[in-house]
Amino acid sequence: MNMKMPHTLTLLFYLMVAALIATWIIPQGEFDTEIVNDREVVIPGTFEVSEERTFMNPVNLFIAIPRAFEDAQAIIFFLFIIGGVLAVIRKTGTIDALLGRLLENLGGRPGTLIFITVFVFALASSAMGASAEYIPFVLILAALCRTMKMDTMTAVGIIVAGYGIGYGAAAFNQYTIVVAQGVADLPTYSGWPVRVGLLVPFVMIGAHHVWSYAVTVQKNPAASLMAGLEPPLEEETENDYPALTISHVIIIVSFLLALGIAVWGIATRGWYLYELGAAFLILGIFSAVIGKISPSLMASEFVEGAKGLTETALLVGIARGIALIMEDGQILHSIVHAMSVPLSYVGPELASVGMMLLQTIMNFFVTSGSGQAFLTMPLMAPLGDILGVTRQVAVQAYLYGDGFANMIVPTNPVLMGILGMASVPYNKWFRFCLPLILKLLAFAALCMVGMVIFGYS
Repeated sequence: MNMKMPHTLTLLFYLMVAALIATWIIPQGEFDTEIVNDREVVIPGTFEVSEERTFMNPVNLFIAIPRAFEDAQAIIFFLFIIGGVLAVIRKTGTIDALLGRLLENLGGRPGTLIFITVFVFALASSAMGASAEYIPFVLILAALCRTMKMDTMTAVGIIVAGYGIGYGAAAFNQYTIVVAQGVADLPTYSGWPVRVGLLVPFVMIGAHHVWSYAVTVQKNPAASLMAGLEPPLEEETENDYPALTISHVIIIVSFLLALGIAVWGIATRGWYLYELGAAFLILGIFSAVIGKISPSLMASEFVEGAKGLTETALLVGIARGIALIMEDGQILHSIVHAMSVPLSYVGPELASVGMMLLQTIMNFFVTSGSGQAFLTMPLMAPLGDILGVTRQVAVQAYLYGDGFANMIVPTNPVLMGILGMASVPYNKWFRFCLPLILKLLAFAALCMVGMVIFGYS
């Protein structure tokens, strides 16, 4: 008897139920905290089990859902804006014209497309912490991959591999490195030459994984993980793409300019999804004017595009609810404490790898990179001092664990947004991504051992 995998929304709800049950079983406890740089940081050695248990009843499960949507509202509404704006741009013919030109240049070289795009996405995440900024590229890259006889999974693999590897092998990411090194009392960006040098081999691992899958699908479309979920690749025909006109070029340049301004604002002015959304709204209106689309038609296309992302928005909200229940149930600190204790009984090499695996697991519970740093680094840095693991290595364990786990944990709203936009079920993505995660963690473990041996500091 074949078991049918539940819908991704159902799977996330099951995880919420599991989180609720965990609050009844796991001892509740907390570390003392202090305020450092306007953020709450835990104090090592202060963990205490709560004398009285806060009982989370089943009603709290359902209360957590609207609260989760409130917490995730910024990315949810950003998704609606992106869906609407991309629909407007597509109506101008710009996306189809761009796809035609890309196919002329890269149609016979899928390996080149995959390596370049994975590397560019990884570089942007490594240097600037880009993540949600990639969502606008999902539909464009999916259409391009399918036209090249690769499936939508390949497109998502390109984007998520770049994003996750960029965070894991980050060199200057302000959301992770700056915060983690600050908590660990290390000079900002110290140790960057080693991190920059290791970015390329990690990118090669990610690009090779995606390329191997893509080649397999090209040779045998039945091997696609998306078989039966999207039109067969054999039915993909060469479309008669429109010529790339001056108006199309202006819209493409405007798209890149809007993205560039938004990234600059994020890196230097503290902007994020609100400002990013505003930039794309302006882009949508400008594109409609250049593409000679009437205001009424623009509004109609925008609504249709936003409508198409309703399921994605629901996935993002429910994903946030899992962590919310564990926070309310006061078990996050208990989990961190329980996982850190065994590390004190092994040597520095194994301890460094253990730290990385601990951070990987913690990303399921705390998907915010800076939030995870503030929760775990005050414990990992002094623990490393005792075990003979330098603080720079402890920071690296955090980077690998947090960054690579971003690619697979269903509690990550950016990942769920990308999967939802591409209509890729989470169980199919898990099958594609798990082998890649294992490869990356295996190489990262070798790097961790090497860093301990050579005293990386």
